[in-house]
Amino acid sequence: MVKILPNLLTISRIAAIPILICLLMFVLDPLGSWLAFAIYVYACITDFFDGYLAREMKQESILGTFLDPIADKLLVASVLLTLMGIDRMGGLTVLPASVILCREIIVSGLREFLAQIKVSVPVTKLAKWKTSIQMVAIGFLLVGPAGPQFGSLSTTEIGIYGLWGAAALTIFTGYDYMIVGMRQLISEGDP
Repeated sequence: MVKILPNLLTISRIAAIPILICLLMFVLDPLGSWLAFAIYVYACITDFFDGYLAREMKQESILGTFLDPIADKLLVASVLLTLMGIDRMGGLTVLPASVILCREIIVSGLREFLAQIKVSVPVTKLAKWKTSIQMVAIGFLLVGPAGPQFGSLSTTEIGIYGLWGAAALTIFTGYDYMIVGMRQLISEGDP
């Protein structure tokens, strides 16, 4: 099962995380930021293609179903924590990062619970938008001070604004998931 292409892409995404973090932490800017960004773009591309290829090639697997959301959460959490650790973001920017990380943990737990009682929660279009905005915002933050100015905004500022937008959508999508979970808990007889 590990040898099928979609699973290899997912595993390569997980393997890319420590490389990305080391580039951010140990390679001087601007080179470190741009190389980390390149690895991140690769990870984002594999995130799209592993699921797409699994469906198209009829290679969906239990391993892929298990690893894909873990790879996504590991990537987001690792990058956000590293960006905080290297002072690329701080102060109030910790708030949207915390909202995003907390939502990921809550939704993971909720999905695990619902899977045990054979209830699936489909990903909504709004959740896909949240993920897209979040991925782009993190990309801007990775480039950070090594990136160009966009009018009066720096690359880092655009990333921070994007992170706030993603956090706002995170609250809405997290709320949707919680409503589904609570309804299921009530229907299972748990007060």
